[in-house]
Amino acid sequence: MSANDGEIKMVMAVIRPDKLADVKRGLAEVGAPSLTVTNVSGRGSQPAKKGQWRGEEYTVDLHQKVKIECFIADIPAEDVVEAIRDAAHTGEPGDGKVFVMPVDSAVQVRTGKNGLDAV
Repeated sequence: MSANDGEIKMVMAVIRPDKLADVKRGLAEVGAPSLTVTNVSGRGSQPAKKGQWRGEEYTVDLHQKVKIECFIADIPAEDVVEAIRDAAHTGEPGDGKVFVMPVDSAVQVRTGKNGLDAV
């Protein structure tokens, strides 16, 4: 049986942009070097920031983050989650979140392989 009970998992994390290099290194160390990275903005428990520009006050309540997606089959999802959590942790609000979801199917475009073979 494979590491995820024969299933493909997607591990998605939203983290601070400055922690991306650490997370990439951590993922490589657990054998999960393949990832997709997207620049995103959002809000959670991290407080809004107030600022002033040309005499006008403004509030920034959407913070710049990085979304990482990893599709895995032969590496335990728990190992990937732990690698991301350890590498992205600062202890401050806004460190991010990690989600694990099942993947119903996968197809590799180049070869046409399906399921676990596509990952």
